[in-house]
Amino acid sequence: MPSTHTNTADKIIVDRRKPHRNSDVARAVRRIRDRLAQQPGNVGFDRELLKLHADSTISAAVAVPLLVLLIAIGGMLAGMTLSIAIWALITVACYGGLGFLAKRVGRTATDDIDVSRTKRAFLIAHFVSGIGWAYLAALQCDQCHVAQFPVVKAVLLLLAVAASALIAASLRGALVATFALPVLLYAVLGANLRQPVEALMAALLVLALPFFSYISGHIYRSSLMLLSFRTEKDALIAELETAKAMSDEARLRAEEANLAKSRFLASMSHELRTPLNAILGFSEVMGSEVLGPMTNHTYKDYAHDIHSSGQHLLTLINEILDLSRIEAGRYQLNEEALSLALVVEDCCHMMTLKARGKDLRIVEEFEQGMPRLFADERAVRQITLNLLSNAVKFTSTGGEIRVRVGWTAGGGQYLSVKDNGPGIAEDEIPVVLSAFGQGAIAIKSAEQGTGLGLPIVQGLTELHGGSFDIRSKLREGTEVIVVFPASRVMEALPAMPTQGAAAGGRRR
Repeated sequence: MPSTHTNTADKIIVDRRKPHRNSDVARAVRRIRDRLAQQPGNVGFDRELLKLHADSTISAAVAVPLLVLLIAIGGMLAGMTLSIAIWALITVACYGGLGFLAKRVGRTATDDIDVSRTKRAFLIAHFVSGIGWAYLAALQCDQCHVAQFPVVKAVLLLLAVAASALIAASLRGALVATFALPVLLYAVLGANLRQPVEALMAALLVLALPFFSYISGHIYRSSLMLLSFRTEKDALIAELETAKAMSDEARLRAEEANLAKSRFLASMSHELRTPLNAILGFSEVMGSEVLGPMTNHTYKDYAHDIHSSGQHLLTLINEILDLSRIEAGRYQLNEEALSLALVVEDCCHMMTLKARGKDLRIVEEFEQGMPRLFADERAVRQITLNLLSNAVKFTSTGGEIRVRVGWTAGGGQYLSVKDNGPGIAEDEIPVVLSAFGQGAIAIKSAEQGTGLGLPIVQGLTELHGGSFDIRSKLREGTEVIVVFPASRVMEALPAMPTQGAAAGGRRR
């Protein structure tokens, strides 16, 4: 439900330490709850219908007196001077009371309307306004020059019923309260039922009242549906306002967290690297026995452990800083023309010693004569070393690592590192591509890493405008492909002419 979702989001997003921000969110939440409370069928919705009825009555405040005035003029021309004038005054006075009530309800705030009392007052006012039409229904005109005066009265009453069915559609029972008495008086006093025409008009008038009541009910239901749609629209708008307020709050908190992370990383870069350099230097001095031999070999082993642990921690710090710069868009590429095959070959030679320690074989398959690539050499080396390090780490003893460099179908260049290790499950690939994410094989492995190697490779590849793809199956190995776009491949320039050839050309 929308309200439940709002409460949950409010608990998550709102920062209790910043009340000046939370006030906007709290106001938006209150508006949502107030609007959602006004659903069809409750008191708030009935108040809206009464306000709608008051507005329609006020809008018709000119139309009804104008109709009465036209009828009165016609009656005077027909010879009904006094009686029609009295009827006009009574009808306008009765409708004046109805209009006064509608104006008072229109000025009243929606939340202050007493539904039952206001509805009762409207029905009484409609009944009173029907007294004028009842007077017309019972009016006789022996001296007027109209041959079918009862028929004329029936037609006028039909027009009044039809008009009231449209005006009073927002209030159920208003049409019956207004015209039940006039129709009854017409059938009893205003028409001679022994005359076929007058009896037919009386029957039409009696049938017109339920018919127009049915039409009015349809209009009422349409109004109800429109109000329901408007309420739902207001609820959606209010919910969007709340979501926007909460998203703004979340954005501010994310910006503050990002700023705090940047400050922390900048501080960590200095505060951790400085003592780490001392730890690495002193442990290397102690392990190498530069200042003299150690009588206790255990201390020498401790020195080597301290040095390897410091190297691991320094690598972790560098990877975290690199990934943070990539995510923040502050990693600067120092682009130059380089040979992708030569860089990858150099990295393979660097990893050869580590691969031999696990009895692994690195197979190089490089296409010859490839033009240079416009890229950051440090980033390309980091990409290659991270991929080779992962392959060496997770490939079983006696395995094979195949490194390929070549052309893509689109004219770009690619780097592929494929091993025959345990592989990665398909559902774990998004995990290993996330920061600090590790698959089940890596968690069980004794050589656990930081989980930052592949995210850094992916980020550096995207900075070059390239693509990154992992193809892996369990117990079949893993292949990682890094593609550099064709726009970074540099075309070979033609050879410059020699000085002699240029002079000969000038002589010709």
